[in-house]
Amino acid sequence: MNRRSIFAWAALAAGMTVASVASAQTAAPVAPAAVEVTIHADQPGARINRNIYGQFAEHLGTGIYEGVWVGEKSDIPNTNGYRNDVVAALRELKVPVVRWPGGCFADDYHWREGVGPRQDRPVRVNAHWGGVPETNEFGTHEFMAFAEMIGAEVYISANVGSGSVQEMGDWLEYMTSDTNSALANERRRNGREQPWKVDYFGIGNETWGCGGNMRPEYYVDLFRQYAAYVNIRTPRDRRPVIVASGGNDDGTRWAEVMSTLGGNDVHALSHHYYTRPRQERWEDKGPAIGFGENEWISTLSNTML
Repeated sequence: MNRRSIFAWAALAAGMTVASVASAQTAAPVAPAAVEVTIHADQPGARINRNIYGQFAEHLGTGIYEGVWVGEKSDIPNTNGYRNDVVAALRELKVPVVRWPGGCFADDYHWREGVGPRQDRPVRVNAHWGGVPETNEFGTHEFMAFAEMIGAEVYISANVGSGSVQEMGDWLEYMTSDTNSALANERRRNGREQPWKVDYFGIGNETWGCGGNMRPEYYVDLFRQYAAYVNIRTPRDRRPVIVASGGNDDGTRWAEVMSTLGGNDVHALSHHYYTRPRQERWEDKGPAIGFGENEWISTLSNTML
């Protein structure tokens, strides 16, 4: 572009600017628009489901042992083995629902090992979380009593990964039956006369991963089979909300399969989405505490996706 062209473009731009300013100066002033806002303080708005604030109790680290349960002989102040400070804090929080026994732990948990006299319960290896001893001191009766102490509803996660329909059905009958059956009478001998109410019942946990490494097309048939026996083995007036294992992260295929093939017993879907300071690789999650501003921002950003 030569010098004459540059001057021509500059003059044109200047002329447009002057014309715009002149036009703005001569235009009639525009009256501000009237905006009216009406607030109906007497009409409630959207309501947040209280279960969003539910809690998760898994046999992982000190989440159960030392965290909730220390045993009656502990020097830590407790009532019947439950930490007084933890119970008081959870009561104050008004925790709506607690899910137990897991997590990945649930699909390697066999409920019969956690009932009866504690000194007779078998010690197992917690294969999912560190290979530490699992004493089974904290079992069905201990969890149900804990939920009652803090005023929370109960969410039981059943073992689909290494369990069976028979085992699951027996557990439900043990917990919920008011009949004269052998399982109901066993519960009574173990100290609980009245049946419990199981509010939510999960059929498997993370069945795409630690709960069995399944495909959704395989799991959906298992779900239908297990769900049928949830209804058969639970009294009609105490049937729980049945929760199906969902997908993970931002995948939708699992939800699509369950919603189209799962049948009427898919009352809820447990979709797991993990956020962490470092999202790129699962093996490099970043520190649990003490991370910097950028990792705060990335965690919040991934949560809002």
